[in-house]
Amino acid sequence: MADKEIVKRFLRDHELCKALTASEIDTFLEYTQEVTFNRGDTIADIGEVGDALYLVLSGEVVLLADDGNEELEVGRMRQGELAGEMSFFDRQPRTVRLRAVKDDSHLLKLSREMYKRLRVEHPYIVVNLLEFAIVSLDHLVRRQSSDVATFTRYLYGKGKK
Repeated sequence: MADKEIVKRFLRDHELCKALTASEIDTFLEYTQEVTFNRGDTIADIGEVGDALYLVLSGEVVLLADDGNEELEVGRMRQGELAGEMSFFDRQPRTVRLRAVKDDSHLLKLSREMYKRLRVEHPYIVVNLLEFAIVSLDHLVRRQSSDVATFTRYLYGKGKK
């Protein structure tokens, strides 16, 4: 993406910024940083306490659990979705690894330091961010619940308990 105007257009049409003015979107962008990852790059690792959250502008981020022997995909965050918000907000160590799936994956990074400033200086923008984070987590949980239900039906057969 790299071009600020493209990012602004993306955000203008994005659910996170629907209630924000053009000026508020510009303000939000002043507190964030666009970062780029290539396929296989680790964005955040298991055990770290989240010091940033990410909005996927392009590409995908896979969520990987690791039992020490192998990695297991437990979710994917696609364009327009947040990644890393759980550890960011609850300040607990990450239980999954965030890894870029595609080359040239662009994410908008909001660091904890900038979030703290934004929260004080522009609380209305933060309220929009928090509401979007709740919806984002809800979508992830619903996808995972659907996957678990499908797997359970497959494993035990339809209608069996």
